[in-house]
Amino acid sequence: MTTTYKALRRPLAGLASIALIAGAPITAATIALPAPALAQAGGTLDDAVAALRGIETMRASFTQTDRSGQTVRGTMTLKRPGKIRFEYSKDVPLLIVSNGKSLTMVDYEVNQVQRWPISNSPLGALLDPNRDVKKYGKLRNTGNPNVLSVEVRDPKKPEYGVITLIFVRKAGAPGGWELTNWVSLDAQNNRTTVRLANQRYGVSVSDSTFTYKDPRRASRRPR
Repeated sequence: MTTTYKALRRPLAGLASIALIAGAPITAATIALPAPALAQAGGTLDDAVAALRGIETMRASFTQTDRSGQTVRGTMTLKRPGKIRFEYSKDVPLLIVSNGKSLTMVDYEVNQVQRWPISNSPLGALLDPNRDVKKYGKLRNTGNPNVLSVEVRDPKKPEYGVITLIFVRKAGAPGGWELTNWVSLDAQNNRTTVRLANQRYGVSVSDSTFTYKDPRRASRRPR
């Protein structure tokens, strides 16, 4: 088992809580931007909500890096309302999936399944942007009008963690802004960075994508 996978197995340590880099300011230098940058007004919270709500379906490659620099890769699939799937490469026997109500982490190596309400995770900002981004979000200065950074946290429930969503202005993306990565912190100060690439919108996605094979059933012996 790799060091990276050991870290992923901590409850709520990986994408299940979106525990990403926290405390570090998000600036234009952290984002790969098209050149030259256009001089125009920066984005707003309404722009962030429009960008997220404009995604009916999306599939993208992702890289997940923890605070020690360990990186794993996979594919993310998103479908409104509230469905998301993080499927890792074959050497990481882990799956994270939301059916719209609960977020489930499946560890196929130890036949373990853990589940949390979506509302208890920073993922709520992705899956219900109108609720989380508008009510709990605030803009963070990036120093570049083409980069939009929104920090989302519920001050009354610090155990839910923090997520900072990063968008880059792109004409072909929903709402004119493309989600490129997010930065977040969970209540245990675990951090991870997730970066998206090859975003494809409006793809055909079956609801069966957001189901999973329960390893606990397969491991039970017949009576």
